[in-house]
Amino acid sequence: MVESLSAEIVDVSLDFGTEEDRRGSTKIRHPLATFFHLFFRVSAIVAYLCCDWFSRSSVTCFVTVISLLSCDFWSVKNVTGRLLVGLRWWNQIDEDGRSQWVFEAKKSRDSSGTEAEAQIFWLGLIICPLIWTAFFFTTLFSFKMKWLALVVAGICLQAANLYGYLRCKAGEQETLPKSASHYLGQQFIQKPDIIFGIL
Repeated sequence: MVESLSAEIVDVSLDFGTEEDRRGSTKIRHPLATFFHLFFRVSAIVAYLCCDWFSRSSVTCFVTVISLLSCDFWSVKNVTGRLLVGLRWWNQIDEDGRSQWVFEAKKSRDSSGTEAEAQIFWLGLIICPLIWTAFFFTTLFSFKMKWLALVVAGICLQAANLYGYLRCKAGEQETLPKSASHYLGQQFIQKPDIIFGIL
């Protein structure tokens, strides 16, 4: 009896405190990913603002800003989203040649970032497209049309990542399985008076 009791105690492992550490931690677990999440975004904005000071050639400025925006798009989509918040999205072509978008959220949050990293990720992801949108209106109203294509490219690249991660986050918070929501949708179409009677 003593041997079986000790075997049960060995099999059970309690992990006190790790859930609290994961939820409320202000420690940055992935400092390099956090740095590059903000570095390319801020560098593209600073390069756009200081283009006239650094070079008189608009082509050099255009290539520099587009390169920084492209590096930002790639790093956020492929690296920092996975590490900091446990989300990823991509496009794949199936056997029939159809394009499919995939939005995923990691079920286990063990290896994803802390709360502080998540806040940095979402703030950078939301604020930078707003800044590029403000640049769009200032460019449009100041009649500097040579920069309009660059600003539109900045909005598109920043908004694509924002849209992809919002879709991932919405999929993560989905409470009804697809079959249940499909069933409710069919019931709503067939018998709307029953659904409204419940509400």
